[in-house]
Amino acid sequence: MQKFTFLLLSLVLLAPLGIDLYLPTLPDIAQGLATPVATVQTTIPIFLLVMGLGQIIAGPLVDNFGRKPVAMVGLVLYICGSVLAACALNWPMFLLARLVQGCAVCCTAVVAFSGVRDRLAGDEAARAYGFLNGALNIVPALAPMLGGFLAEAFGWRAPFWFLVCYALFISVLIAFLLPETRPADTRKVKGLPLRQYGAILRQPRFLAFAFANAGALGMVLTYVSLAPHVLMTEGGLSALQFSIAFGANGFWIMLVSILVNKMIRKVGRPVCLALGALAMLLGALLLFAGEQLFSAAVQTHWALYMLPVAVSVAGLAFTVGPATSYALEPYQQQAGVASALAGFIQMAGGSSAGLLMMALPLAEKDALALMMLTGAALTFLAWRCSKKMRGSLTAL
Repeated sequence: MQKFTFLLLSLVLLAPLGIDLYLPTLPDIAQGLATPVATVQTTIPIFLLVMGLGQIIAGPLVDNFGRKPVAMVGLVLYICGSVLAACALNWPMFLLARLVQGCAVCCTAVVAFSGVRDRLAGDEAARAYGFLNGALNIVPALAPMLGGFLAEAFGWRAPFWFLVCYALFISVLIAFLLPETRPADTRKVKGLPLRQYGAILRQPRFLAFAFANAGALGMVLTYVSLAPHVLMTEGGLSALQFSIAFGANGFWIMLVSILVNKMIRKVGRPVCLALGALAMLLGALLLFAGEQLFSAAVQTHWALYMLPVAVSVAGLAFTVGPATSYALEPYQQQAGVASALAGFIQMAGGSSAGLLMMALPLAEKDALALMMLTGAALTFLAWRCSKKMRGSLTAL
């Protein structure tokens, strides 16, 4: 089972690597393509938007044609998009490359989370989802460092050639080692399954857990988006110090995710959701307290930002595994469709919430604290819903 989980992890990593590996090279890309940096930066939300919307289409495909064929199509698209980005001569060519990569990762992400639902349920599924989501949150912390080293040594195109090599390697593994897990009784759909999506969206249970994930992701996206200004512009950290702080937080998320995987079996998913809500609430209170209790001269110290963040992202680790497993548990015959819809809500909802908080006329720390409170409230509602649920394990 560990081999199966690591194969799914290799697919999950395609998305955060595609988002974060090239972040340190944005100025160099802009210079190389004779395009403003602000224009190149738009490829980040475009990538996320395509990834979120594309899952709505990819979900029915994995139910109709199987997990493995769609995974292979996604990997081929990812390789093509990465080669196109590495060879881009102008802005339209680079934008097209990012669109192709976005289409690719919506296929691989749905396959990964559908595969967990095919093989596992209850606490075991929660542990697997937590493991996969833990990887999703550690890569954004570490990938910019790798991308920066590659770009410094070989130029801004090197991170995209790295993605080509990674996708080629994963393609071989998936082709020979990944089993087809689609259940024989999976419901096939014609066209876009609007009726199935509507039926799932009418379930309060599904919405409660999907929006808990969206709130947690929105908190992380807000933290990541505001961190450069708070830590470097206001806090005076160098680029290296900034990378170290990000990397340390990434390792922290990984360690908490490991702890959560052990706790799920011992104390159950509802307890983990409760701890997730409390951690995000505590992170918000620490941010507010730091602003009120310390002088203006101390306000810019990195610890007053990163320590509350560390507490809050622990809440994310406690939330995503249980919430995802609860959301998808009733949909064994519609795992692809349900996984796609859950992924869409998490990605689109989290991104939208984070953008809304940052658009409000608030100081950066206040915007982040408000997003933490929102995530805590949504996770609290999911915990209340989980008290009525009883998970079960299925034989593998």
